[in-house]
Order: sequence, then C-alpha cells, then structure tokens
Amino acid sequence: MGNSFTPSIKDALAGKSREKNDLPDALNQTYSEYEIYNEPFTAEQLAEKWAAFLSQLSDRPNLRSTLSNVPEITEGNKLLLRIGNSIQEQEIRNIKPELVSWLRKELRNSGIEMTTQLEKVESERMIFSDSEKMQMMMQKNPLLYELKQKFNLDFKD
Repeated sequence: MGNSFTPSIKDALAGKSREKNDLPDALNQTYSEYEIYNEPFTAEQLAEKWAAFLSQLSDRPNLRSTLSNVPEITEGNKLLLRIGNSIQEQEIRNIKPELVSWLRKELRNSGIEMTTQLEKVESERMIFSDSEKMQMMMQKNPLLYELKQKFNLDFKD
C-alpha cells in the first residue's frame, strides 16, 4: 500500500482492507454541518437578526415589506409571524426554508420553527359623498363645525 488514502480494489479483493485506525486523524474525524444547537435567544436578538436578514433583501421590496414585522416568540423556539393577506403568505412560504435555516444558524438554535397567522385587517368604510367627508373632518377637527355654521356651508347629496 502506498501513500494513498483511498482503498485499493486489489487489496479489498484479496481480503486486505485498511482499518479505520490506519488512516490519518483528519480522516477519522466526522464533521456534521447539522450540529444541534439549543442556545436560548431573546426578542432583541431575534429582532437584530431579523433586520440583518431583511438587509439582504434590498432587491426584493415586496418581500421586505411583507417581512417588516418581527415575529413574536410564542413558546420556546416557536415564532409567530402575523401577516395581512394570502399573497404575503405565499411569498413567505417560498422563502421560509431559507429564512428559518438562516435564523437557526445565526441564533445558534436548531429548534426554531416559524408559523404564520393571517389576520384580517378591518378597513374603514370608504367615504364617498361630500357631506360624509365633511362629517368625518368635523369629527377630527371640531372647529370645522364652527366654520361651516359661520359661512353657512351646506352640501347636496
């Protein structure tokens, strides 16, 4: 057997196999890129790493906007990200494996899981008529009512 570290087919057929211990120490070591980490992390650390991930998305403004809210830590390593619509949910579904893997590595916690929750955003009723617009403005600024009275302003619906 020469200096080569690969097994010889000829030797293997002859029943001469190289023992694992015959190999240099560097080859006896096993490396796992999937090491298990379980370091606790705080909401501040999560927010910092979340912002760092967002900074990598400068070429994807829609996704940045979708991920603008930092998820909350619900229990242990579980993250809950609240979103507004199904389009955002689809965008997150596409990037979720990359994002979760990145967070696990950066926060040194292999147990991180992320879920999304679709929240209904209640929109205010649209105001269409002039009198409705005036009512809304007077609610925001009561002095407007005095101007309306003083100048005898009235709107026809």
